[in-house]
Amino acid sequence: MNEDLNRDVAELWSILFDIVADGEKRLASHFEAHQLTPPQFYVLKTLSENTGECRIGEIARDHHLTSATMTGLVKRLEAMDPPLVRRRRNESDGRSVDVILTEAGQARFIAVQRGLMDQLRAVFGTLPEAQRRDIISQVRLYFTVFSQRFPVGNST
Repeated sequence: MNEDLNRDVAELWSILFDIVADGEKRLASHFEAHQLTPPQFYVLKTLSENTGECRIGEIARDHHLTSATMTGLVKRLEAMDPPLVRRRRNESDGRSVDVILTEAGQARFIAVQRGLMDQLRAVFGTLPEAQRRDIISQVRLYFTVFSQRFPVGNST
């Protein structure tokens, strides 16, 4: 096999691993500063992306958690002062529970996201626009090719 390709693959893997590990640490720090756990933040994110409302079972499936685990997460978000979410029975299916993002929950989500974006803006802002666009283009190309070649759930 091509030695240059092996070297480049090893270097890219190392960089990607460092990015993921660093990102996890930064996220954890931001979540902690806003009194959230990572799973709680992802519930808020899911709700925010779904116009502030979603069935609890759908959120659980999206995050590969059981409904019971998601119910516990939602209860803790609901018990916060002020509550970040509220629950109600689904009007069309009384067996289902909808989770609704409160104004406080939306504000908390935006505050965490803003902090993360401010850091990225501070770094990205040091680069010329052409270089920023090139980075975005290359990352997008890598992700597109990789996700098409190796879809989630397909480890071959």
